[in-house]
Amino acid sequence: MFLPDVMEKYKAPISVLVVVYTPDLQVLLLERADHPGYWQSITGSQHQGEELSQTAARETAEETGIDTTNFLLKDLNFTNKYEIFQEWRWRYAPGVTHNTEHVFSLLLPKPAPVIVSPREHLRYAWLPQQEAIEKVFSCSNAEAIRNLLPLVRANRR
Repeated sequence: MFLPDVMEKYKAPISVLVVVYTPDLQVLLLERADHPGYWQSITGSQHQGEELSQTAARETAEETGIDTTNFLLKDLNFTNKYEIFQEWRWRYAPGVTHNTEHVFSLLLPKPAPVIVSPREHLRYAWLPQQEAIEKVFSCSNAEAIRNLLPLVRANRR
């Protein structure tokens, strides 16, 4: 089996995390359908041949219905490397245990209605920054939300 065949059968261990927020630090969270009670920002694996910004835009549209071309989608040039939860390793090629996640932000002028993908998420919520930090299950997601304040300040200049 050639590597391209393997990569099309399995998810790539390269993904994006897109934190959607407003100038007053309201943060969009999604509740996972495959693990109720797990709240997170937008996430998704890179497809073969895709730029990371394309992955971020595609995943945002798929998971929320939001078209990023109308808003500020920003690569934060920050990555997290983490061990893939055992329960989700079947999605990756045999022997793959870690994922590299690239963090993006998406600034919207105000909280917007979201169309969740029912096979991926149960519901969504717009929460103040601190509540969002406390609600997400992933420490890397909490850190990305925590780092929004400098972005808001930079966008005001």
